[in-house]
Parts: sequence; C-alpha cells; structure tokens
Amino acid sequence: MIRSSQELDQLQKRYADAISHQRPRILVCTGTGCVSAGGFKVLYAFRDYVRERGDLVDVELVAEDPDRHGTGVIAPGCRGFCAQGPLVEIEPDGTLYVKVKASDVPDIVKAAITGETVERLLYEKDGKRYHSPYDIPFYLHQKQIILLNCGHIDAESLPEYIARGGYQGLAKVLTTMTPEEVIEEVKRSGLRGLGGGGFPTGRKWDACWQAPGEEKYIICNADEGDPGAFMDRSLLEGDPHSVLEGMIIAGYAVGAKRGVIYVRAEYPLAVKRVFIAIAQARERGLLGRNILGSIFDFDVAVFQGAGAFVCGESTALVLSIEGKRGMPKSLPRPRTTEKGLWDKPTLLNNVKTFANIGHIINKGADWFAGIGTAKSKGTAIFALTGKIANCGLIEIPMGITLRQIIYGIGGGIPAGKSFKAVQIGGPSGGCLPEEHLDLSIDFDSLTAAGAMMGSGGLVVLSEDDCMVEIARFFTKFTQNESCGKCVPCREGTKRMLEILTRITEGKGREEDIALLEELATTVKDGSLCGLGQTAPNPVLTTLRYFRDEYIAHISERRCLSKVCPSLISYYIAPDKCKACMICLRKCPVEAIRGAKKEVHVIDQDNCTRCGICLSVCPERFSAVQCIPGRLNNGGER
Repeated sequence: MIRSSQELDQLQKRYADAISHQRPRILVCTGTGCVSAGGFKVLYAFRDYVRERGDLVDVELVAEDPDRHGTGVIAPGCRGFCAQGPLVEIEPDGTLYVKVKASDVPDIVKAAITGETVERLLYEKDGKRYHSPYDIPFYLHQKQIILLNCGHIDAESLPEYIARGGYQGLAKVLTTMTPEEVIEEVKRSGLRGLGGGGFPTGRKWDACWQAPGEEKYIICNADEGDPGAFMDRSLLEGDPHSVLEGMIIAGYAVGAKRGVIYVRAEYPLAVKRVFIAIAQARERGLLGRNILGSIFDFDVAVFQGAGAFVCGESTALVLSIEGKRGMPKSLPRPRTTEKGLWDKPTLLNNVKTFANIGHIINKGADWFAGIGTAKSKGTAIFALTGKIANCGLIEIPMGITLRQIIYGIGGGIPAGKSFKAVQIGGPSGGCLPEEHLDLSIDFDSLTAAGAMMGSGGLVVLSEDDCMVEIARFFTKFTQNESCGKCVPCREGTKRMLEILTRITEGKGREEDIALLEELATTVKDGSLCGLGQTAPNPVLTTLRYFRDEYIAHISERRCLSKVCPSLISYYIAPDKCKACMICLRKCPVEAIRGAKKEVHVIDQDNCTRCGICLSVCPERFSAVQCIPGRLNNGGER
C-alpha cells in the first residue's frame, strides 16, 4: 500500500534503480500486431531458454528487489513497427531486432550477454543496417508522448510504470493543486479531445465540474471500431496505467468518485491488461478509498461493449452502459457533462486524451502547448495501414504533413506503385489526393479539406485502388453500423450504397452523380448523431477529388484502376502467349480455350473476372493482361 506521495517518490527511485541493474533487458513485443506474427512463441522461447541457463539470467522483473541483478525477459506492448514484427529490443544498448523467430532466441541471448549484435536480424533498408530504432526513418520523424512507455515497459507491471514516473502527476494534483487549478492547467495546455471531435478538453472538464450534483462519473471511451484502427487497443495493451492515472486525475478535477472504461470485448488482450492494472492500482492504494493517503476516493469498473460502431457516440455509449440499446438520444438533448450516466453529470473522454493528462500535469501546460500548431496542440496517434511499406502505430506532432508521414515514416508505396489518396479519419473520414500531400495534420486543416482527424485511422491508397469502390466499401460499413433511429442515416446511407454498388457493377446512370451529391448532403445535414453526419464524407471527397473515375464508370463503363470486376476484362496477348496451358488448367470456369502450341483465348462471356489467369501466368511471359472496360469475344469493346 502506497500511503503518501513521499512513499511513491521512494518507490520510483527504488524501482528505477532496480531496472537499471537489469543488464541486459530483453523486451519482446506482445502488442497484437507482433502476437499475430508469433510474438508469444518468441516470448516463451526466451523464457524457456533463460531458465535453462540458470545463474546467467533472471526471467522475472527485478524491480521489487533492488539487490537482485540479471537479465529480465519483459513483455511490453506495441512498439509500433508492426510491419517488421515480432520485434525484440535489447536494453540498455537499444538494439532492435526485427522479424524474430523462436529459433533466433539462443543467438540473441548470447549476443546480449556478451555485448555483441546479431547482424542478420537488424532492420535493413537500401543496404544499410540499423542498430538503434531511433535511427530508423520510421521512428526518426515521430514524437512520442502518449506512446512513450509502449514497447518499453512490462504492460502488466505497476513497478515498471512507477519507475518511469507513473502516478507522479496524480500525486502532484492531490498534494499541491485544487480541482480548479487542474482544470486551468488542462485548459492552458490546449489539449483537444482525441476521440475524433477535437473539442477542447479543459472546457469539457470545466463544464462537468460546474454542473450541479454530488454524484458524477468519468467514462473512458475505448470503443474503437474503425476498420484498420488499433490505436486505443494498443495503448490499453501497452500502457493501461497511464489511462487510469488520467481518469483518476479527471475524477479529482470534476468531483467524480467512479469511472468506467468502455472497451470492446473483441480486444481480449487489452481487456485482460486493463483488469490487471485496475487490480494492481487498488492493491497499492492508487484506486479506492483515500488515494495516496488523501481524502479523495475514486474507483474504476470495466464495461465490455458488444462491438456496435454507433456506441462510440457519447449518448449511445451511456445508454449501452445502462443496459439499454445503444442509440443516440434525440435532439435537443443535454450534454453528457450535464446529464450523462444514470442522468448524472458525466465526463467522457477518449483513451488517448486521458493518457496525455499525467504528462501535462508533470511537465506543465506550457510544455504541451509548445508542441503542435496554434490551434492543435500536442501529438496525434495514427494506425498507418494500406498500401504503405511500413504499416504500424505512429505518434506525430500536430502540424506534420501527410507527405512526411507517408514517405518519411511510412517508407512510401511498395512495389514501385504511385500514391493516389489517403483515407484519413476512419470510415467517416475523407479521401485526400496527391495535391494534399503537404497538408498539415491538424483538426482544422483536415476539416477544411473535407476529411477529419477522427479517431486516428490512416489508410494509404495507391494507383491500384478504385476510388468509387473505396467509397462503396466505407459506405457499406457505415450503413451496416447505422442504428436506424433517424431516417436520413438509415435510408440515406442505404440509398447511397445502392447507387455506388450499381456504378461499380457497370449499371451507373448519368444522373447518379448529382443524386449522390444530393443524398450525401441530406444525410450530412439531417442525421441525428456524428455517425450519420460524417458517413457521406468518403462519397463527397471522392466525388470532389476523383470525379473522373465516376464518369469513367458511368459513361465509359470502365474501371480505370482495374478493380471492379464488371468493368474490366482479362485478355491474352497473342504475341506473348507461349501456349504453356498453365492459365487454361487453372481457370475455375474453363473459360480459356486453346491447346499446346496454340495461342490461348479467353471466352469473355464465360469469364468471371476472378483474376487467377493473371496471377498464374509466368512473369517472364506476361501474356495475360487486365484492361479497363469489357471486351467481346472478338477482342473489341
């Protein structure tokens, strides 16, 4: 039990000293990305191997006993560089190994003990091998505040969090600051909500503090449902105590004694580590009654959501916690800061927003306000996915450009392909073309361009992506996730999806573009909540920036990116065909005619456009070609 801020200071020094004597420390990434590539197999292989060595290594964390020394095998959360996982980092020298297999474990351990390096496992680009992760371009352009501990501490260890200054912000507010001073510090920092809306955090805290009533609640929104997004999940997997600390500080500031973490049940590792963190905090007196010996009481419960995208909206989320159907409340409605959970004043912030709070209190509002742009302070976290060389989890200072992210951090488009667009802000975000590559990443610039910060999804699209199909894909997602309460969203997204589907199937009409624009505007202006209000963004931005692709689909019956099956054809070039019969044998519908030493021909009437012929044709021949538009059996459009 930690009974005072003085005891916390003593523990921090003791734990930090103990960890410094772990030489070396072997950190095996157990974020979901690395786990999917075999991270746990690598972790268990390390632990089995070091146990066999006995006195040479010490498997468990030594922070509880500063007199113990040895090598610790640590299981931190996401290190971010997901494309190169499983990742293993050696401290204190900072060597990062990529794509590690269980069979590599003996070599890594021996090298770590002797101070050597396993060169073949280092990240290599353009003939250069990188020993330190901070020299790798992927990390070089990032600035980590929220993700500072992720990948560096045992995600299930309270001592490791304390050793790096954890809960010092909580101790500071409980011993030296009034609730009003805490709120003022958050206001001066310029922190805005990182769940998508970007509302000034300090103003929201102030509104909840001023709301009448003794019973108030704190809710952490971890209901991350965007396709390709994994920021909140990774933060809870890698540094759950930072989120807890932010919630406790928020509770002190607004006068709440109970908090709820609303997290998706599909995130089993995040859920497990949140429960572990809560139990550890309670055991050590950081949650519950008389926190750190003060008169402040605060506790946290976990609510596992069932995966409804609409429950990311504040009023729907509150109803879900109350055991009701998760649907946005009708307008006009009071803000959750006035009437939220159980009709009590409720402060609701995103995972990433809460994770910033401890840093702001520790380092000061001026420090945080010095990062980012005039109106968008601090950093932003993105899940960088799609047609990009280095997919992963990144944290960048507000104000960095899309070009710096895609080409500096992401390493550009693989296979020599050209950049076409970036879908930013999740399924409700917008698609921005090449002309916006130098756009500043901040709340206002993205909104002006027709996109949004959103929760932090960033999907890179290449020349091989059809923008009409992209709009159809995201519209299908939002249509499926619509709760159906309001007509504009329920019916409007359905009609938009029908039109987009018709266009991608080669049945588009000349009036479809104008109808899409009218429908999108109606859905945007008339929907009840943020899901419907932003659902048309993919349609509106693709119409704004890629109208030529819509016209080609409708007027010319061609998919220029050769994606939509109804608007492409597979063709065998007679001068390149070697009559090897590979494509003929592999065709699942027997649509290819020919024999040995006879040029093959695709029967366009029977061809299903599956693309198998193209994939099996030897590269040295490249006889099978995919072309925009439909051919007849005479080889003409």
